[in-house]
Amino acid sequence: MLAELVALFYLLSSVASQQEAAAAATGGRFVCNAIPPGAEPGCGSSPTGNRLQMSSPAEDELRNTIIRLRETILQQKETIVSQQGTIKELNSKLARCEAAADDSAQPGKSRGHGSRRKEYGKNTMGDLPRDPGETINQLGKTMQSLKGRLESLESLQLPGINVSAGSGPALTPLPSQLRELLGQRLGLLETQLLRKVAELEEEKSQLYNETAAHRQRTENALNSLLERITELEKNNNAFKSPEDFKVSLSLRTNYLYGRIKKSLPEMYAFTVCMWLKSSAGPGIGTPFSYGVAGQANEIVLIEWGNNPIELLVNDKVAQLPLSVSDGRWHHICITWTTRDGFWEAYQDGERLGTGDNLAPWHPIKSGGVIILGQEQDIVGGRFDATQAFVGELSQFNMWDRVLRPMDIVGLANCSAYMPGNVVPWIDANVEVFGGATKAPLEICEDRAFDS
Repeated sequence: MLAELVALFYLLSSVASQQEAAAAATGGRFVCNAIPPGAEPGCGSSPTGNRLQMSSPAEDELRNTIIRLRETILQQKETIVSQQGTIKELNSKLARCEAAADDSAQPGKSRGHGSRRKEYGKNTMGDLPRDPGETINQLGKTMQSLKGRLESLESLQLPGINVSAGSGPALTPLPSQLRELLGQRLGLLETQLLRKVAELEEEKSQLYNETAAHRQRTENALNSLLERITELEKNNNAFKSPEDFKVSLSLRTNYLYGRIKKSLPEMYAFTVCMWLKSSAGPGIGTPFSYGVAGQANEIVLIEWGNNPIELLVNDKVAQLPLSVSDGRWHHICITWTTRDGFWEAYQDGERLGTGDNLAPWHPIKSGGVIILGQEQDIVGGRFDATQAFVGELSQFNMWDRVLRPMDIVGLANCSAYMPGNVVPWIDANVEVFGGATKAPLEICEDRAFDS
């Protein structure tokens, strides 16, 4: 269109030149002067004041036509610039869609969770939401917007010139080539958007299936764990209550033992009570020992060889008048206070002996290890098989004070229940090693049966 207008401009210019040449041949002459602002168009006066010859109607028509052509060319240029801007915008958006489509079509791309998160975050036609359903709705809105813009461009009409009619400017539609190009671009964009929508729908379905499978696996694992916990609880809850159990040490070795998980605070007095059953000889061995850093014999109860039962406090020794190696259950309690090192020994609720000067004014150190069935040469280890306890023990409790005789009698005849305030006898506090076992025991019922 622009080329046709330029050609028409040159044609009219050549016609005007021929008429001017013909007028010069006949003796006539045209002189054109610049028209001052606000002056009336027409022939002005020469510098000498002579009036110039008037122009003909044909010349006026040609001049007006040239002016309209110039205005039309300027309008065409502005319209083309506007259309080029629109085409560039569409090309830019199409390029972004093509780049997104190429990225998603590459075979090396992973379909895992991480890649889906990245694809949801891509900017294909502006900021898309992360949810696939919202992404599809947004793409549909973008498609409708592009279609509306194309229809607006198609309905746009550019001004043109109908010279033959001579009736002024006429309206011509958008050039067909530009309309076809926009249609092709929009069709390609629509195809890519539909493919992207299909991919998002597929990924949404895959994500749902993977989520459902993961949920099912999680539920199966939880059910298995609950079943295992229930089974373990059934096995462990063979004890009617946490304190109704015994520790069995069946062999005289240096590797069977029990360990109390709780340690002792610093103490200036203590009472330790337990039930024992042993028929080993010579000597029952070491029912328990407490060792601390720098002193493995902080508190020890031991019967070794042909010696009587001994109580060691800070490696100081007191012999106790106790006898428990007849193969029956016996309840024994030992009390001690740092004041004058005074001690008491009870068997089956009866006080059989007392004494003093056993590590007087020595506080029991804290942070040590309590071992059942072995004597410690170093803290927590280096056991001697000849000093090991062989038999069963239960209800090992320890207090940081001296119990009253009536309290000890109540424990011995099962008329009172007083767990130790420093070391209580409960299943969670006792662990066994080397083949030592824990088994259910209601000590008062078993003792009555033995008697």
